[in-house]
Amino acid sequence: MKIIICPDSERVAGVAARLLADQVRARPESVLGLATGRTMEAIYRRLVGTVRAEGIDFSAVTTFNLDEYVGLPGGHAQSYRHYMERHLFAHVGVDPGRTHVPDGAAPDAEAQAVAYEARIGRAGGIDLQLLGLGENGHIGFNEPLSSLASRTRVVTLARATLAQNAGMFGGDPSHVPARAITMGTGTILEARKALMVVTGARKAAIAARAIEGPVSATVPGSALQYHRDCLVLLDPAAAAALTQRDAIEWQMRHDAELAAIQAGG
Repeated sequence: MKIIICPDSERVAGVAARLLADQVRARPESVLGLATGRTMEAIYRRLVGTVRAEGIDFSAVTTFNLDEYVGLPGGHAQSYRHYMERHLFAHVGVDPGRTHVPDGAAPDAEAQAVAYEARIGRAGGIDLQLLGLGENGHIGFNEPLSSLASRTRVVTLARATLAQNAGMFGGDPSHVPARAITMGTGTILEARKALMVVTGARKAAIAARAIEGPVSATVPGSALQYHRDCLVLLDPAAAAALTQRDAIEWQMRHDAELAAIQAGG
């Protein structure tokens, strides 16, 4: 795991967008794993601007989203399919047939999860997986106590997740769908590269546990410590609880890969 603490959240978004754009430029047929949520909106906004300004061709890119609410059709305003269309897919020239989000309205959600996992495998696996970190430590919708070897499946969302996402459902946690289809932690760990983006003071304590604490199913994001090629981008607020700042900042200054990323973002 390598870590960059950026000067502010806008810089975080810019670096993340640049890394996604560079991945597609270097390998136009890339398979991207994508995430949703407020943290990602600034990243996708910057990515759209970069794609348009630099003429990056997304036509051969394949995408797989981390998750979707069970019971929401793709046209629902709060579905993640709708989110992705609004924030990214409609603006970068990606082939709609190459974009994949679990079908929350599938009559058999369990079968949909199995089929989604198989589809990732047929695509050759994910080249670069973009991730956020939930306030309770989840990645995707792998809630605390999820198996670190889990595969794509149907999960019951934690009370904390329902509360965190209530703002998109009129502020009432009871209106948030109680279940979701999510890539498993094990599925996520198989991506060739992982990019976790964490911003804001509310994420500081859990970011420190995910990065510095023991690897544990109580903090699913901590499993990324085992990933062979994981980069974490933080703003100062999200980095505030880290205890190894000196070591992190030394690496930021002296690791050639990290220096190049910071210079290019």
